Amino acid sequence: MTDSSAVSIRSVSKGFGRGAAAVRVLEDVSVEIGQREFFTLLGPSGCGKTTLLRLIAGFETADQGKIIIEGQDVTQAPPFRRPVNTVFQNYALFPHLTVEQNVGFALVEQQMPADKIRARVGESLEMVRMQSFARRRPAELSGGQQQRVALARALAPRPKVLLLDEPLSALDLKLRKEMQIELKLLQAEAGITFLFVTHDQEEALTLSDRVAVMQGGRILQMGAPRDIYETPTHRFVADFIGDINLIEAEALPGNAIRLAGGAQIVVPHQAQGKVTLAIRPERARIVAPDAGHLQARVVHTAYLGTALVHKLALSDGATFLLRQSDLDGTQPPIGSTVGLSLPADSLRVLLQ
Repeated sequence: MTDSSAVSIRSVSKGFGRGAAAVRVLEDVSVEIGQREFFTLLGPSGCGKTTLLRLIAGFETADQGKIIIEGQDVTQAPPFRRPVNTVFQNYALFPHLTVEQNVGFALVEQQMPADKIRARVGESLEMVRMQSFARRRPAELSGGQQQRVALARALAPRPKVLLLDEPLSALDLKLRKEMQIELKLLQAEAGITFLFVTHDQEEALTLSDRVAVMQGGRILQMGAPRDIYETPTHRFVADFIGDINLIEAEALPGNAIRLAGGAQIVVPHQAQGKVTLAIRPERARIVAPDAGHLQARVVHTAYLGTALVHKLALSDGATFLLRQSDLDGTQPPIGSTVGLSLPADSLRVLLQ
């Protein structure tokens, strides 16, 4: 583990059940999470992300491997012995306690002096801008306000690492987007490591310093949001993160790729045999039918305010999405045939 690591996961595996009913949830997962980093575990339901979070929190025990937090091996340590705190999806606020009592609950359990509890609760509520709600009870708060209180309660004991298990999923779309910004600002102000779990790709890209995309109990790809989006290495990652066009093609000697219809294009990386190319909808360009790498028929066009999204049909019947951000450009009529230009530096050859 490097000195900059807040959390070090070393070859961790976890399964549930026994014999034929046993299910492997995590398989030899290793990851280093840096100090004051906003790190996100992203993936579909059942990929193992929440189980990994629970292992770090101490709510589950790893079958093998080590979990090290702030240089301390906590693999076998109970939750209360770990310098972490957790914000759950349902917030888990005590309905009979006021906001300030909820926030100070853990501090009372730690037998902190009353004057210090008042000061710490005040600081935590100020951090989430909920000072004026201190005497209210959870039932008197909106969903967004409850979420802020849950964050304040988790931050009050000053954990080294804050674990967040899909804390925005219960909010409506507009409030969720607002809270994404608030959460990132809060993390910068708190100056601690945030480990965030979500299945929402937009949340992951918006909030994170780094993202780990998980599938089947493994981390398939890890990196900055831009790297995950622009340079996916696996077909699953490309397809899971945003809209993507997947094109079946054949690799030729050198770095050439032959597309359906015979057109060839040179890509940055050498490949062999049948390959899958990936390109984002905003990277392709509409050109004259005889000037593109592929030909397609315009099936539908949607106006999204800042862009036009064209649904196109390729000659083999596959669907191709193209996002045209220049609204002053020529809009091809429905039913017309267009050419598609695929810039080589925007194409990715994917692993299966």
